[in-house]
Amino acid sequence: MSFLLLFHSMPRLLFVVILFINPLLSANAQDEQLIRSIYFGGGSWSIDEYQLNELYEFVDSIPDLDQYEIIIHSHTDNIGGKEYNQWLSKMRSTSVYDRLIMHEVPSEMMHIKDLGQFNPSYNNNSFMGRLRNRRVDIIFQPIVF
Repeated sequence: MSFLLLFHSMPRLLFVVILFINPLLSANAQDEQLIRSIYFGGGSWSIDEYQLNELYEFVDSIPDLDQYEIIIHSHTDNIGGKEYNQWLSKMRSTSVYDRLIMHEVPSEMMHIKDLGQFNPSYNNNSFMGRLRNRRVDIIFQPIVF
């Protein structure tokens, strides 16, 4: 959608060409891993309404959802102890899992991996790094037959 918005002010002919090409691009998208992240406040596992609606729209936009395995990776920053962050990680992944179940995503499609404070994607020595590490990544992995 943002691709189309980028060309919104372009001449109509170009816009038509992009619409013609776009279905070809989305046909190959099923072969690619898709990732959606949910971000949390410090010590929180509650998903705000905006992110929840974005997640549901994202899930609904995936054609042939049953052709994907869903891997839920939960993360925390390094504030608090190891046990606390592992518990918080589990609470975050469970929160996302439960919301996907409520959205009628079959449980057998989902797998959870709670990483806690370990294996951070961003530097926990900075405020911004800690903010970005407080998340759950929902990975839609195409099933290879």
